[in-house]
Amino acid sequence: MTPGFLSRTLDGLRQMLGGTPVKPTAADMTPAMVDLLAFKKTPEERKRRKEAIKAEREHDQTSNKWRWRRWASIILINGLFLASFKVDLQLIEGALTASRVVGFHFADLNSSLQLMLAHGHVVLNLVIGVTTVFLLYLIAGGRAFCSWVCPYHLLSEIAEKLHLTLAEKRLVKDHALDRRLRPVLFVIFAGLAFASGYTLFETISPVGILSRAITYGTLIGLIWVALLLAVEVLWSRRFWCRYVCPIGLTYGIAGTVAPVRILHIADNCFHEGKCRDVCLVPHVLEMTKLGYGRETETPIGPDCTRCAMCIDVCPSGALKFDVKGLSRAPEAAE
Repeated sequence: MTPGFLSRTLDGLRQMLGGTPVKPTAADMTPAMVDLLAFKKTPEERKRRKEAIKAEREHDQTSNKWRWRRWASIILINGLFLASFKVDLQLIEGALTASRVVGFHFADLNSSLQLMLAHGHVVLNLVIGVTTVFLLYLIAGGRAFCSWVCPYHLLSEIAEKLHLTLAEKRLVKDHALDRRLRPVLFVIFAGLAFASGYTLFETISPVGILSRAITYGTLIGLIWVALLLAVEVLWSRRFWCRYVCPIGLTYGIAGTVAPVRILHIADNCFHEGKCRDVCLVPHVLEMTKLGYGRETETPIGPDCTRCAMCIDVCPSGALKFDVKGLSRAPEAAE
């Protein structure tokens, strides 16, 4: 574990907990990044990038390849719960919060923590399920759950499109909240579970509500989900996922050192910001701003959901999926 890896990981965790990204000084950059930044600031290179950005905007070729793959993944995974329940296969039992898949226990990290705090003791099946899920996301990348499994993510993405359409017509305005609200709520919900003996967060979590509604047809909670989506359309873009949901924190921590990640290649970057415009958590892409990168090749931090919307819109190939140990190792990232 190199000093660069350690500092990048700690900074990623700090940002995930609500910290503001900090612009690096030349002393914080690798020598290769210092040289690349000096080159990118030359008049000739600035002119070349400006012309490339103009040409790209005139012939926009934004892809939806990764979006369709994510949506298919969400529909397939949640559909398997429904299909198994309807035909009584007993291959996949339960819901996303806690399930058993062909005999293996799976349990959401945050839900299990809430339950054990509420009951005041450790439940063996939950420990087994948590360990299974933890190991899975330790490999796949923690917050991949948010964009590749969570049914609320799909609905929230559609709500975001409506919000952006209305915002373009100046009918609504996005109200950004302090990102430190999410870890504060994590502690509050954990404390309430311990003090009350009830998993209060689970009663309002749209993830569990939707998963149970899809599988068992329990529809009453959908009123709350509809209200959350209305807030996201009319008031605050991605309100639940960005500022409230503690599930992303637990998975982000689990996947801090995951080998599957999205990699930023500074040499290819136009720094025009399309990736940040579409990102659910744009602070993780701060290095895509000119002068904000510390290394010429940087894995995106632990708060990244691996949704790949940034890859879909990137006009220059500066962002791509990378598997540590299989792909070419990025500078100082081993």
